[in-house]
Amino acid sequence: MRIIGIDPGLTRCGIGIIDMDSQRRAQLVHVEVARSPQNMASHFRLDKIRQRIAAAIEEHHPEVMSIERVFAQDNVQSVTSTMWVMGIAMSEAAAHRLPLAIHTPSEVKAAVTGSGVADKAQVQHMVQRILRMDKVVRPADAADALAIAICHGWRQDGLQGASRDGTVNVSLSGKISARGDLTPAQKIWAQAQAASRRTGAVDPRLRRNKSK
Repeated sequence: MRIIGIDPGLTRCGIGIIDMDSQRRAQLVHVEVARSPQNMASHFRLDKIRQRIAAAIEEHHPEVMSIERVFAQDNVQSVTSTMWVMGIAMSEAAAHRLPLAIHTPSEVKAAVTGSGVADKAQVQHMVQRILRMDKVVRPADAADALAIAICHGWRQDGLQGASRDGTVNVSLSGKISARGDLTPAQKIWAQAQAASRRTGAVDPRLRRNKSK
């Protein structure tokens, strides 16, 4: 399966495309950061981002789009512009008849690193390892876009319009269940934790509430 991951942003929008085989091995196809100048009117900035997303789809022919969900933060203006970009990415998915998945930041981090609170450096490091790249992907927006695509390739839930005809035939929640096997990256992360701590890493499925 070929997946395009979008890390929405008006100044910098990460676009990452991977191939995921039946053994859940990921391979890099394309990565870039679409940029728009801050001194340009917002609607023209959005169109520049839209053009780059459309060009990536038309050149590499992904089979599904995965986008990171936007959450409200203190900076309302930043959240608003990010949601605009999320909207145009969704529109391009519809225009190209692509199934769409939306994943939360914590879901993406958990899928790629094994921790839903991993920082950007940890995500970048794990994306490099998963895709067997020579160096860390920079900037972080590019690594995040690849992580979003990897997350969907390993989880493949929360699809919208999966049949390409615009009908919805799969759950719309986008929620990733904690049950089931650990993803390959989670296994790598657990092994790394076990090697660095005498107590070993804890399988997140076996954690218990310490207050009990």
